Amino acid sequence: MRKVLVVDDDFRVAGVHASYAAAVDGLEVAAVAHTAAAALEAADALRPELVLLDNYLPDRPGLEVCAELAATSCDVIMITADSSAETVRAAFSAGALNYVVKPFPADQLIRRLKAWQRYRGRVDRGLLDQDQIDTALRALHEGDRPQTPKGQSSVTASLVRDALEAADGPTTAAELGSELGVARATAQRYLAALVDEGVASMRLRYGGTGRPEHEYVWKRG
Repeated sequence: MRKVLVVDDDFRVAGVHASYAAAVDGLEVAAVAHTAAAALEAADALRPELVLLDNYLPDRPGLEVCAELAATSCDVIMITADSSAETVRAAFSAGALNYVVKPFPADQLIRRLKAWQRYRGRVDRGLLDQDQIDTALRALHEGDRPQTPKGQSSVTASLVRDALEAADGPTTAAELGSELGVARATAQRYLAALVDEGVASMRLRYGGTGRPEHEYVWKRG
């Protein structure tokens, strides 16, 4: 489980954000803090891997806290009503990995939290080459896009994504469709969307006879 610290001066809002994080498999809300001082104390004691951080705190700006947390290798996602360009630039300069403007629907944060998990899974292992770094950065920002393209089912998209990522090797739309119980054309449409996102690659599989098939593979970190 990856530990998350939620920081917001509003007790009710902090509880809502904590409930969103707790709903993501693999994440554990280690603590909730309502001031900069309490946030830094909790971070020092609990060593969370991710902090969901408001900018409007009663004792110090969240941007200052962000810089201190980033210096300790703790990841930060800013969650604030401050949408000024200056604050957004300052947040990224201070080390924030993402920025979410209040108010927002639950799925907007949950998508980013899941994307952060995939990112961390790719940067927690030793030395990285350029392809692995690029893949990690794409994973980090997967959640910034709308959940599914117009006309696609979020349930089917999730099934196809999970099946391709879990596959032992390259697979075709026909093979994946058979596994999931969907039509080949349907599987191919969702697989093509993953290629467009940059999280999967496609190449041709040549058999003994007939036309070559497209096969797809998840880009692993």
